[in-house]
Amino acid sequence: MLAVVYALENFRSYLIMNKSIVYTDHSAFKYLFAKKDAKARLLCWHLLLQEFDFKVIYTCGAENYAADHLSRLENPYENIFDPKEINETFPLESLNKVAHKDP
Repeated sequence: MLAVVYALENFRSYLIMNKSIVYTDHSAFKYLFAKKDAKARLLCWHLLLQEFDFKVIYTCGAENYAADHLSRLENPYENIFDPKEINETFPLESLNKVAHKDP
């Protein structure tokens, strides 16, 4: 559900005046608008989603081949950066030089 909210927020300029179809494997998502008592976060999302004209179609995860395939792909960019140690101890003189540097 957060992915749908994120996508609609970020592509608002393209989707605001157009009819859209949302295919999701989140079965409770289509019942969000019928629910009266909801938590604050859900109410905020509900207000955001009211701006858009879209229809929610539920497809179970096994039938949603594109999303299922993409979610199982390995990320080639994962762990390409070696973790670096952060030096948190600086001599006081070097900090004073930076703090009192003339323009």
